[in-house]
Amino acid sequence: MRTDSSPGTLPAREHLPAGDAGTPVLDVVIPVYNEEKDLQPCVLRLHEHLKRTFPYAFRITIADNASTDTTPLVSQRLEAEIPEVKAFRLEQKGRGRALRTVWSASDAPILAYMDVDLSTDLNALLPLVAPLISGHSDLAIGSRLARSSRVVRGPEREFISRAYNLILRGSLQARFSDAQCGFKAIRRDVAQVLLPLVEDTGWFFDTEMLVIAERAGLRIHEVPVDWVDDPDSTVHIVKTATEDLKGVWRVGKALAGGSLPLDRVARPFGDDPRDREIQDVPKGLARQLVGFCVVGGLSTLFYLVLYSAFRQFGGSQIANALALLVSAVANTAANRRLTFGVRGRGGAVRHQAQGLVVFGIGLALTSGSLAALNAASSDPAHSTELAVLIAANLAATVLRFLLFRAWVFPDRDDDQPRTTVVAGHTPSSPAYATQQAYAPLPQRPTPHHPYATAPQSPYGTTEFRAGEAAEQRSWRDATVQVQPVRPTDTDPRNS
Repeated sequence: MRTDSSPGTLPAREHLPAGDAGTPVLDVVIPVYNEEKDLQPCVLRLHEHLKRTFPYAFRITIADNASTDTTPLVSQRLEAEIPEVKAFRLEQKGRGRALRTVWSASDAPILAYMDVDLSTDLNALLPLVAPLISGHSDLAIGSRLARSSRVVRGPEREFISRAYNLILRGSLQARFSDAQCGFKAIRRDVAQVLLPLVEDTGWFFDTEMLVIAERAGLRIHEVPVDWVDDPDSTVHIVKTATEDLKGVWRVGKALAGGSLPLDRVARPFGDDPRDREIQDVPKGLARQLVGFCVVGGLSTLFYLVLYSAFRQFGGSQIANALALLVSAVANTAANRRLTFGVRGRGGAVRHQAQGLVVFGIGLALTSGSLAALNAASSDPAHSTELAVLIAANLAATVLRFLLFRAWVFPDRDDDQPRTTVVAGHTPSSPAYATQQAYAPLPQRPTPHHPYATAPQSPYGTTEFRAGEAAEQRSWRDATVQVQPVRPTDTDPRNS
């Protein structure tokens, strides 16, 4: 699993400005492998739809990854006939490899991809990219499993798709509804930071990208789509499912082991309302309450188990003290990490010492309750003891939360400003201090001169061979920005 850092911090999300420029706003990538039959109808249909409905300049990029039929010839012919179409050739298979290569080289601020069979209705394309253009979201996906989606496909694929998404929800806690729909878009500035963290080069590529983005706190917009299954699809279901399950295991292991540097991507924009200082509104109170209640409930169960075990060998006061001591240490450690988000070993001893003080207060409450019970009854039943202890622990829990929030883990943001330092950048470096700004959104050429002002693509038909630059690009370097692929000096189209 890659553990290299992202190439930079992300700027605040904002609406891309409209205007005239030479760079397309949208770059739609169509990854293909041996699609000589479907490629031309797909490109022509997509081009006609974008010319008719999309208000900004666009580009269609055919990403041919190691086709062995006449797909490369079809791609070159389409590139020569349509100014907005560009062909890109790789000599290695893998949809993820093709998307990462083209997206890393593109200069368009919005990057998208769709399957060549056009199973998804193209009317969902503008709703897909609109939240990215406006700055509302970071990624956008089409969902066939949304309630308002209209889907026509066989029961076998329906079962596999839903089962796969249930696996993602159960194992990786994914909250997006459809990971496999071949209809996705991403902002280029987000892609530059996110792609270095994605390892897969095949069908699991976009699932891994979505899981990492969601865990990092990025916003994923879902668009219900109308989708018709392609009966001639060349996807091998069993092989793809096996590779996906391997990917789920690998990503889950990396997330559990902490080898993914999500802290370098998490909440990078600085425009999250939860980061704003608002008077009279406790910061993070709702989330802390939920976390504290969950930890408290588990700690109470742990305490009762310990008390019942210690009660077999001693009196109620000794069993209560020992059980409360052990559970208090575990409770402080869990609240430190999960509820109040304190990471690292710094201050851990002090926090445990303060937690023991809180434990002393809880011990006084529970011990006092037991003393009162013993004074009222010389031989109380074990179930009565447990009921009294539960009530006393509830009172102690409320006091414990207040002390934890105000004394043990106070909000120190006002005193200690947070500084996020990405590997390869320092707070004083220009890359850290400045924000990336896009040029104004270019408009499409006028209908009277449909291609008069068509933008010159930053790359032409480019080949990569196995083991060469395609897998040695600068996305593996945490401190180097990926540069667009340029045509060779001998390309006759490059004036």
